[in-house]
Amino acid sequence: MSTETVKAKKKFEFPHGFVILFGLMALTALLTYVIPAGEYDRTTDENGRSIVVDGTYHAADSNPTGFMELFESLHIGMVEAAGIIFFIFIVGGTFGIFRATNTIEAAFGSITKKMAGKELYLIPVVMLFFAICGGTWGMAEEAIPFLLIAVPLALMLGFDSITGAAMILAGVYAGFGSAFMNPFTVGVAQGIAGLPTFSGMGVRFVFWLIFVGVTIAYVMLYARKVKKDPTKSLMYEEDLKRVVDPELMQQQTLTKRQLVILAVLVLTLVGLAFGVILQGWYITEIAALFLIMGIVVGIIGKMRVNQIAESFVKGCEELVMGALIVGFAYGILTILQESHTIDTILYAVSNLVAGLPSGLSALGMFVTQSLLNFIVPSGSGQAAISMPIMAPLGDLVGVSRQTAVLAFQYGDGISNIFTPTAGILLAALAIAKIPWIKWMKWVLPLILIQYALGAIFVTIAHMFIW
Repeated sequence: MSTETVKAKKKFEFPHGFVILFGLMALTALLTYVIPAGEYDRTTDENGRSIVVDGTYHAADSNPTGFMELFESLHIGMVEAAGIIFFIFIVGGTFGIFRATNTIEAAFGSITKKMAGKELYLIPVVMLFFAICGGTWGMAEEAIPFLLIAVPLALMLGFDSITGAAMILAGVYAGFGSAFMNPFTVGVAQGIAGLPTFSGMGVRFVFWLIFVGVTIAYVMLYARKVKKDPTKSLMYEEDLKRVVDPELMQQQTLTKRQLVILAVLVLTLVGLAFGVILQGWYITEIAALFLIMGIVVGIIGKMRVNQIAESFVKGCEELVMGALIVGFAYGILTILQESHTIDTILYAVSNLVAGLPSGLSALGMFVTQSLLNFIVPSGSGQAAISMPIMAPLGDLVGVSRQTAVLAFQYGDGISNIFTPTAGILLAALAIAKIPWIKWMKWVLPLILIQYALGAIFVTIAHMFIW
């Protein structure tokens, strides 16, 4: 066989997630030689947040990213993202213990029988739960571990891995992006804008209901299509390769011990919600809570100490790629910060908004925040950078500060479900074993619908409400 024939048979292979992100790092590094360096003065508010002082933008010493600095930024990004990386490892290890008890498979067997003919109705229940969590106490990366449950569940119910991932990711990010009382986005942005915390909740709740409802309908329509014809799935070939233990899947009912283990999981989720809402927990406390759950589950499951440890390590191993992807995403942000170009980008887009007619200024803010989220995927971080400028800018161009906050939250939230700079998304897709390009093909129409809804809501708020 000739070399030409062998080459002709080779199929195009989409780049690995690490390759994509390192390519973005390299492109960002090149842009630091083109984008002028500049920065705003910053001050600290009463909550200890560093916020931008409007009107203080000035040129700064140029510091383009060099060859060695490009590679150094990956390590710096890993260090900066250490909290999230080890959160993913700990929670993944915990679910490794949980999965070793075979409780998930037993529960799936029971659900499959009880939901026979009604599998589609499980989707809105699961999605609504995660949308409420995202819209109230700001669940986002905390939802990642549930992919380990949702993806196999979707496959067992006759759907595909995209449906399983969408139930979690589309649900939680629809709730997060359109939130009516998310403390990390709405709360922070309103505080910086000088508005009462969670004011305007009624309007936001109505928008949230519509936004989440449309998202659920989109997922259900796709799931129904796959259920009728599995070959319509974008992951059809990949899902056929997923290994399922037939003996475990034939388990008909949950044992009493497994029911107790499920009860521990439910209590953990309740404790998680109360801890975040009432005690202000974040990933350190949440990781500790899941670790406790893992130990308790191991004891109830009558696992030996070494079995618990080995199951924990196995759970961590499955999430290595997903955890490290977060560090790559942080490496991009490190390049922008170290080169003093991130403020220049913000300054340029804010000037564009200021030059728009009053009727279009609110939409301009929405577009600006949407673009900014590609380089600052953190909701509270984007609020701290942009709202000190956008709030007074709104006063100048006739846009209410409530509308400015609304534009921020939709601009910040929608792109989280597809942008490759959101390390959390790529980590989640790695856990679900879904290539980013496949996810993009599925999610792109939904994203366009959500951006259209965001633009409509911001326009309605600007023209008729605030």
